[in-house]
Amino acid sequence: MKIPLLAFNDKGIYCHQADVYLDPWRPVTNAIITHGHADHSRWGHKNYITHHTNVPIIKHRLGDINVTGKDWNETFTINGVKFSLHPAGHIIGSAQIRVEYKGEVWVFTGDYKTEDDGISVPYEPVKCHTFITENTFGLPAFNWIPQTEVMTDINNWWAENKAEGKTSILFGYTLGKAQRLLKYLDTSNGKIFTHGAVENMTNVLRPMVDFPPTTLITRDTKKEEFPGNIVLAPPSAHGSIWIRKMTPFVTGSASGWMAFRGARRRRAIDKGFVLSDHCDWYGLLDSIKATGAEKIICTHGYSDVFSKYLREIGYDARTEHTQYEGDEGETAETDKAELEQGNEDAA
Repeated sequence: MKIPLLAFNDKGIYCHQADVYLDPWRPVTNAIITHGHADHSRWGHKNYITHHTNVPIIKHRLGDINVTGKDWNETFTINGVKFSLHPAGHIIGSAQIRVEYKGEVWVFTGDYKTEDDGISVPYEPVKCHTFITENTFGLPAFNWIPQTEVMTDINNWWAENKAEGKTSILFGYTLGKAQRLLKYLDTSNGKIFTHGAVENMTNVLRPMVDFPPTTLITRDTKKEEFPGNIVLAPPSAHGSIWIRKMTPFVTGSASGWMAFRGARRRRAIDKGFVLSDHCDWYGLLDSIKATGAEKIICTHGYSDVFSKYLREIGYDARTEHTQYEGDEGETAETDKAELEQGNEDAA
């Protein structure tokens, strides 16, 4: 029986010929990492390979690791298997992994999105025979509106809150979402305050992107400084003691899940903005078509629904179980750890 070029096992996605794992969730010797979110780049591997812009990100999160950075489209060969990294557009430094052996080509997307957010290198389709795709938002109900419209809504919301003398608290994941929001906040509305977790990660990324100035919230920040301004914080800060001195405040959250009715209410958020770092239904379909792949492997998210639809329209599609968590879980552990540190800084 022929061994597949990439196989799923209890440690991750494994290339037997090269003895390399892609985004493994258990410690392995050799790991190629798509991006810096906690569910895809985990501590404990002996050797890491990733895109060079992701190197400072995973070093910030994982500490002293043995990591090698590669450039876009740079081919590196391991035991006859050719690997290369290609832009995924998910967050800064996010990559797809192309794997080729004896003329057979597979592509693993990691997480990706097709909308150009202006800070990540935009997604590029890569031709292949087998395409491993996430399905975080793999339902027809998910159909994103353009980022420019979402940011206009956010800046108008901030202005309205300012007119009422309230603090705007906007929640977004520490890595990726927070910087995407920061890049397009209208500083004519006021100052941008940051939670320590957001500030620390943003400082790692500032050499790569021109972000607006921010003010770190510390124990010396006075309550009187907040009204009319905006605070960027990780979702895990919601409901914490940390935000009490920002009263009166209004909360907002930027997430793809805000497209679901009731999501804002369930999370006790005042305002929801539909903004995701993943593909919507149509982005997934367009991406698959652009690869020319006949075989599709669907992973985390609505994989069963999405793979069923793909089979109905003629693809050889199946699902595989992974430990990737998608939009909601991808930074939960890291946010929690960084939240504790940020709260200590501001206490």
